[in-house]
Amino acid sequence: MEDKRFIEVAFPVKAVSEESAREKNIRHGHISTLHIWWARRPLASSRATNYAALIPAPKDEEELERKKRFIAKLSKWESSLDEEIIRRAREDIMEYFRGIRDDPNQERPRVLDPFAGGGSIPLEALRLGCETYAVDYNPVAVLILKAVLEYPQKYGKKKKGALDQWISGRDEEKDYDLVRDVKKWGEWVLQEAKKELERFYPKDEDGYIPVGYIWARTIKCQNPACGAEIPLMRQFWLAKKNNKKVALYPYVEGHEVKFKIVGDGYEPMPEDFDPSKGTVKGAKVTCPVCGMTHDANTTRKLFREGKAGQRMVAVVLYHPEKKGKVYRLPTEKDIKAYEEAKRYLEEKRAKLMEEWGIDPVPDEEILKKCHEVDRMPMYGMPKWGDIFNDRQKLALITFVEKVRQAYERMLEEGYGEEYAKAVVTYLAFAFDKFLARSTTLSRWHVTRETIEYPLGKNSLPMLWDYIELQAFSEASGGWNTGLEYIVNVIAHCSQSSEFPSKVLQDSATSLPFPDDYFDAVFTDPPYYDNVNYSVLSDFFYVWLKRTVGDLYPELFITPLTPKSKELVADPNRFGGKDGSKRYFEESMKQALREIHRVLKPNGILVLVYAHKTTEGWETLINSLLDSGLVPTTSWPIHTEMKNRLIAKESAALASSIYIIARKIEKQGVGWFDEVKRELRKTLEEKLDQLWKEGISGADFFISAIGSAIEVFGKYEKVLDYEGNEIRGDRLLQLVRDMVSDYAIRQVLREDISSELSPLAKFYVLWRWTYGEAKVAFDEARKLATSVGLDLEKEWNKGFIVKEKEFIRVLGPQDRKLKEIKGNDLIDVLHKALLLWQANRKREMVGLLAETGWGEKDVFYKVAQVISEVLPKDSKEKKLLDGFLAGREHIKRAIEKGDYSVFNGEEESGKQKRIEQFIKG
Repeated sequence: MEDKRFIEVAFPVKAVSEESAREKNIRHGHISTLHIWWARRPLASSRATNYAALIPAPKDEEELERKKRFIAKLSKWESSLDEEIIRRAREDIMEYFRGIRDDPNQERPRVLDPFAGGGSIPLEALRLGCETYAVDYNPVAVLILKAVLEYPQKYGKKKKGALDQWISGRDEEKDYDLVRDVKKWGEWVLQEAKKELERFYPKDEDGYIPVGYIWARTIKCQNPACGAEIPLMRQFWLAKKNNKKVALYPYVEGHEVKFKIVGDGYEPMPEDFDPSKGTVKGAKVTCPVCGMTHDANTTRKLFREGKAGQRMVAVVLYHPEKKGKVYRLPTEKDIKAYEEAKRYLEEKRAKLMEEWGIDPVPDEEILKKCHEVDRMPMYGMPKWGDIFNDRQKLALITFVEKVRQAYERMLEEGYGEEYAKAVVTYLAFAFDKFLARSTTLSRWHVTRETIEYPLGKNSLPMLWDYIELQAFSEASGGWNTGLEYIVNVIAHCSQSSEFPSKVLQDSATSLPFPDDYFDAVFTDPPYYDNVNYSVLSDFFYVWLKRTVGDLYPELFITPLTPKSKELVADPNRFGGKDGSKRYFEESMKQALREIHRVLKPNGILVLVYAHKTTEGWETLINSLLDSGLVPTTSWPIHTEMKNRLIAKESAALASSIYIIARKIEKQGVGWFDEVKRELRKTLEEKLDQLWKEGISGADFFISAIGSAIEVFGKYEKVLDYEGNEIRGDRLLQLVRDMVSDYAIRQVLREDISSELSPLAKFYVLWRWTYGEAKVAFDEARKLATSVGLDLEKEWNKGFIVKEKEFIRVLGPQDRKLKEIKGNDLIDVLHKALLLWQANRKREMVGLLAETGWGEKDVFYKVAQVISEVLPKDSKEKKLLDGFLAGREHIKRAIEKGDYSVFNGEEESGKQKRIEQFIKG
């Protein structure tokens, strides 16, 4: 391979990781603030890897270090608009490209992202001066891509300077200024909507303005002797800050549940009142009047039968000249305004339906049996319009109407059709920001006192109590706030390039490009079953169809987002778990073959993958092995903030793996035993490197996968001596075995693993890899296999517990002393910790002496290692640290002890002395 690239030799993993994680906090101008899109790659890692893949490998160590420092600098957010740094990066790429290009008429490297999504990767290719093509199958993504990669570059105002050297032949006489016009028409939409709607949101006479209205859904108590209306509330907090605690206090009067506001600045909070305990948990409801409980099935049935209602329970307000939010109970005036809005909705809806030929409130069906959204049909909300209350519907269809009218007004004022279309697309995105906070799935965040998006966790939750945004409030993310974010993104993207990208809606499995067309493909494909993009984006699609659907008829021809060719492992659409795995693998293989086809012979692929389960990786590896592409190296880059990774409920990954691959002739058959030896050597070197880079836990294993694919991928196929082909599953288990062995050796600092049972190795490795998280059974089984443990023989006997499809590894604080039976190291350690906690130190010393563990260094080393890998707030860590502080006392006590009598029987004088010795 003559033109080896920098990224195939070296990469500043640590520096780029830090910038990628830091970027999550950046809001001003960042494309993540334009529109919700899921699992976007950071701009920092995209810019750095794109650049490193388009420059040559360093000639010597000095150049390598110099370039690493430059890449680290280039990855900073502040560098994205630094003219000098970007100019230098472009010149480096162009200088190299001129030497390797095969077409003298092609001025710039031609780059493709076939899974362009939110646009991070192609935006950075564009910024680096490349001729960029962005493809996505999802219409919502295509609109986002146009707003990031096409319209700002075509119509945004450029600053004069170094970046302006890239001339595109744009007609400079036209007075294009996207920021100005989006602001202008955004304000017009707001004022026109206000004229029509403001009367439905009355202000208080003392100058306070509603931020929003808190509602509780209701059901009737099914106790025939009661029949009370039960307000369904998961909890009663309104504000829960260190210096401000306010709650709704429910009390019963006759057969009615009433409320008053209590807490700081209000009536004192009753001593026996716990606001965190509501009337509903899951879908199980308790009646506050008679105490009867209703099971989840009863609750869902009442909702489906239309027997649920709702009730306004509180109003959140702010004052333009005062600090903070205040709360009050709803008044007759609030209820009357809502009822008037409800009546006006009927009139408005009928009028617009006649004008548009479509119901202005989305009547498209929500997909059933898709866990991301199926809670809505489960609770009697089968259509997308059902997740809004009547006043929300009125506000939304009115804003839609004004956005459509803005386009017509622009044409009347002489705007060109394409330019007006660009402006109104951003207005549609401003509407989508407003929409995301204007549903009955929007939660009031009691610690921040803000309205929370419902789409934050890749699914739409069912909310029992919700907040209705006051349409013109600016105190919690109103229209103008959203608009400001959008114009900042336009201003940023306008500086990225003079050239717009070519944005296409198409499937990555059948790309509309000729063979050998691209110099590079940089992409971030879907991660198996991680995000069901099309199902989630239906939330926006049905409304975008109403705001700009007429302007993009080619994108909005289907009732919901197209799904037949989407690359996702969705059991509901593709024949259950096995069928969806086969579908994903075949589709990914086809997509990678298409990448192989359109790449030039000397082209390079940088593919990002970050699935946390080996099932997801298996399908990628098999697809990659069959595609004809050969991985040459891989790098793990941290893309998540550390504070996100300590969640105990899931084993989150911090790293994404950037796999680099080429169109290289494969080497024929590789024999498994020989490949294994090669893999062990390669992995040891890579793991040493990863260890020095500070990669740990679940990321360490995932990071090793890239190196394994490098070894396997260069062969046409790998066979064992019986002629069986080795596929992704065997490869991954082999990698896991090797990584587990390496990790145990490193974590314990010296090779004492031979003294540990498979059970003890499993415990240490689990705490190092997953901490205290619960993990899918299949992942846990594979980890167990790597240390020689049969998981199915061990669960629910000791510290390994099966909870449905998950495995949890219990700490000592989760176990009962009398139930710990075994004498394996971990069981003895847990028992010792519980005895230490209960101040039963004589028994603890006796246990350690009798089992023999108390005299072995390995026992204390394992305890120390477990403590070191656990987070600071872990209860287990605190127990371990307390126990380890007295280890020398314990050892000396065991040396001096006589344990023929202990554990509650008469003590010898020596044992009394030991106990006194331990105490101090």
